[in-house]
Amino acid sequence: MASSMVPQVPRKVGVVGYGRLGQSLVSRLLAQGSELGLELVFVWNRDPGRMAGSVPPALQLRDLTTLEERHPDLVVEVAHPNIIRESGAQILRHANLLVGSPSALADQTTEQKLMEASSCWGHAVFVARGALWGTEDIRRLDAAGGLQSLRVTMATHPDGFRLEGSLAAARISGARTVLYEGPVRGLCLLAPRNSNTMAAAALAAPSLGFDRVIGVLVADLSLKDMHVVDVELKGPPGPTGHSFAVHTHRENPAQPGAVTGSATVTAFWCSLLGCCQLPSRPGIHLC
Repeated sequence: MASSMVPQVPRKVGVVGYGRLGQSLVSRLLAQGSELGLELVFVWNRDPGRMAGSVPPALQLRDLTTLEERHPDLVVEVAHPNIIRESGAQILRHANLLVGSPSALADQTTEQKLMEASSCWGHAVFVARGALWGTEDIRRLDAAGGLQSLRVTMATHPDGFRLEGSLAAARISGARTVLYEGPVRGLCLLAPRNSNTMAAAALAAPSLGFDRVIGVLVADLSLKDMHVVDVELKGPPGPTGHSFAVHTHRENPAQPGAVTGSATVTAFWCSLLGCCQLPSRPGIHLC
């Protein structure tokens, strides 16, 4: 690791959530943290038993409301959008927050609470870009006024979905079934754990936001060990009547039934390292 990636001041990191992604982050922090200037100070999971035998007892946090006793500089959420809704503002009172479930921000009340807490306490809300390819290009095009439409399609085997509300009873008909097509805000409520890539796109393109970025969720019986994400964007018509357009196709290997693809785990680790290099500025920042 290049020296430029090592924080100037050791950063204390807490991890909220101990599923596949949380386990990977904790393992890396324990193995590489000291050389990177990072110290793991706690791990919290809704089911504490899941940490038994793998997380040192001294690092297991039983009550999330007591996290300030560990004096974290950064709290990493890799659990569920409910954690951001229920505890995000309180976490920001004590530390910067890296959000792994940006679908929580589709709820306008939650987003407002985070913004207010960030401003009040001077801590940053970082959002991991996860499986969204071309995040920086989307942000730049949007900032320059060159983005007219943005559509994100996520396809995988239905075993990889964790659906809620009306989608929980959706019928899979045929080899490929479109379960949802519409504004990302609506999808985040029905598939909070499968719409984080779309939520990141909505945050990368604030001129469109959660209501005008289109999310498409597809059940594909052929994708037993793969998550496929297509990002399609267009700019306004130019002098000749033609529009700037980009279509990216991303194939991410995944364990059968897994919510998180393999490459996304690596991308999240890079997000963690990246936000540790950034100043604690109020507001929401993709990382």
